[in-house]
Amino acid sequence: GSHANIFLFFQHALNSGVRRYHVAPVLCQRAKVAMSHFEPNEYIDYEKLEKNINIVRKRLDRPLTLSEKIVYGHLDDPAKQEIERGKTYLRLRPDRVAMQDATAQMAMLQFISSGLPKVAVPSTIHCDHLIEAQLGGEKDLRRAKDINQEVYNFLATAGAKYGVGFWKPGSGIIHQIILENYSYPGVMLIGTDSHTPNGGGLGGICIGVGGADAVDVMAGIPWELKCPKVIGVKLTGKLSGWSSPKDVILKVAGILTVKGGTGAIIEYHGPGVDSISCTGMATICNMGAEIGATTSIFPYNARMKKYLGKTGRADIAALADEFQKHLVPDAGCQYDQVIEINLSELKPHINGPFTPDLAHPVSDIGAVAEKEGWPVDIRVGLIGSCTNSSYEDMGRSAAVAKQALAHGLKCKSKFTITPGSEQIRATIERDGYAQILREVGGLVLANACGPCIGQWDRKDIKKGEKNTIVTSYNRNFTGRNDANPETHAFVTSPEIVTALSIAGTLKFNPETDYLTGADGKKFKLEAPDADELPKLEFDPGQDTYQYPPKDGSGQHVDVSPTSQRLQLLEPFDKWDGKDLEDMLILIKVKGKCTTDHISAAGPWLKFRGHLDNISNNLLIGAINIENGKANSVRNALTQEFGPVPDTARYYKKMGIKWAVVGDENYGEGSSREHAALEPRHLGGRVIITKSFARIHETNLKKQGLLPLTFADPADYNKIHPVDKLSIVGLADFAPGKPLKCIIKHPNGSQETILLNHTFNESQIEWFQAGSALNRMKELQQKSS
Repeated sequence: GSHANIFLFFQHALNSGVRRYHVAPVLCQRAKVAMSHFEPNEYIDYEKLEKNINIVRKRLDRPLTLSEKIVYGHLDDPAKQEIERGKTYLRLRPDRVAMQDATAQMAMLQFISSGLPKVAVPSTIHCDHLIEAQLGGEKDLRRAKDINQEVYNFLATAGAKYGVGFWKPGSGIIHQIILENYSYPGVMLIGTDSHTPNGGGLGGICIGVGGADAVDVMAGIPWELKCPKVIGVKLTGKLSGWSSPKDVILKVAGILTVKGGTGAIIEYHGPGVDSISCTGMATICNMGAEIGATTSIFPYNARMKKYLGKTGRADIAALADEFQKHLVPDAGCQYDQVIEINLSELKPHINGPFTPDLAHPVSDIGAVAEKEGWPVDIRVGLIGSCTNSSYEDMGRSAAVAKQALAHGLKCKSKFTITPGSEQIRATIERDGYAQILREVGGLVLANACGPCIGQWDRKDIKKGEKNTIVTSYNRNFTGRNDANPETHAFVTSPEIVTALSIAGTLKFNPETDYLTGADGKKFKLEAPDADELPKLEFDPGQDTYQYPPKDGSGQHVDVSPTSQRLQLLEPFDKWDGKDLEDMLILIKVKGKCTTDHISAAGPWLKFRGHLDNISNNLLIGAINIENGKANSVRNALTQEFGPVPDTARYYKKMGIKWAVVGDENYGEGSSREHAALEPRHLGGRVIITKSFARIHETNLKKQGLLPLTFADPADYNKIHPVDKLSIVGLADFAPGKPLKCIIKHPNGSQETILLNHTFNESQIEWFQAGSALNRMKELQQKSS
């Protein structure tokens, strides 16, 4: 009926010559669906996605994968963007940003220094990384709030001032909250955490990034991503029995290895997809991070629709139904590589130890462990984490536990449960799962990352003691969970962790082996069966969300001037319009220099929100060519050798600009932006190398530094640590045009060499303004 009415209205409008704008509201009506409950005025824009896809489809003239539709559907300029998988850089417009509290600190400090009054896209902060597992949920949460009060208060007030939603400690793990509230089919979301791809379980392109990238998106700048390749995983058959969604990714990790997904999006498709629940699909996408994939995704289907309905978003599902053809791959689309997995034949897997791609069927692990000398008795079983803490995961684990209890058994191993969110915690309490898991010997931890990221005050073993733990987490690198290099960690599904914890040994295969009940009778565990979603509505539990106020301009952001953990950023100084004359060389680096050499992690993590304190690790791992040592450089003014950061501070105090000379692939590794902020903060101006790693090169440009490369790599040998350097020609700095460098030797002689750069027009403006953020401020002031 309603379609006929609209048609009549159009006929009438056209016949009577009514001006077009009367018709517009009717066209817009169906599209007004909010992105989330928390942002009622931010709408899903499938029309724009459709328009962009159509422009690109015409240009490429070939069937598109689902990944391509959503990625290209978010292009800043779909008509002109060069598109070649694995080659070109795309400029994208993501829909939203999510940050966890360890990385949000520097991201928000940078945003504050931008001077922008409010974020340009919906953004959220999630407190999940700073809660240590010790005694149990409530006590651990109280302790964390006390220890981290300053950081939490900063993030809460900064969120309120700049329009960012704030999920308080105890709300849950960032990726579970995103799935419950923010991911949806066709969304493009970037998150400052490597497991952001979890949102692919709801058919979105969700990508993990560093903080500087998040700041770009929050500031309304196009975000750059190398055009990803697409690896297809075709699923046939269907899951049953003890096999679970986790086994799909454990198997894929075994096939592709920890490097196999690099530079690619993993796209699951085929008739087997529909046998996996929505939260199960999220599990599979989540752990794609362990094979280096940019992200992973599933096509929109009825399982997603069901989950959207249960999480109060039936309106999004109805809209997705209308646009379904853009939320699934085209028939005949080409993948760069295809893997096929028959789910009907997939057996339960367990991967490890020490690497997530060492895959074993559960039926073999006992024998393999004995042969390899890995401890077979299991000290602790840990279920939950951002990978496996859904209602279905907890239900299947409880179904296993209930059978043990019926036969008078409890876990032989210690057993912990980490609910993924406050909503999951409250719902499994109401529906009795939590009580069953406690009765079998479990300890319910806080709704947070906890032991999965090493936030675990483990007391049952001594450091250095060889032991085995099994988890439903995603990573099992040496020392990751408990800082003990002798802990052999294995990752598997929550239901297998539960079964193995009851048996207490890796030599137990729940599909075939018997347990002995308290009455001395043998019994076999039945394969767990549990609802994917609660029969009643979810219980949201305590309210843990802080809305940003309509107007946050009056909000004060608390950063104590004496704080050791937080420090407001001062905007970097603008370029003074002159050439960079007579710079000193802080260090000439010999050989490999990763972002770990430039800004170490470990004990420095606690200073992630304090640029001046963390700058005390600047280049302390880099090798000085002059003496072959790390963290020992000559002070050109005093001629004494000392630490790199102290020397940089001395030059800065004396008002002297300095440069770094580096080798090949400078700045490879983690995307941590502190490696670019620190040299700028301590007075650096130019980094000259044989070549750069791409992300670090971009990060340096963002902070107003000049990353330059030798036109002739042999010129690296012409520069000595005692020389002075001048960069000339900056008045005519232009894309594709090399800059001149004059090397002044102590004996008075000079040499001139050419240096190349990859700056484009807008990046040159970053340099001139002093940083990308300063440039944003300038553009803002112009437009206002």
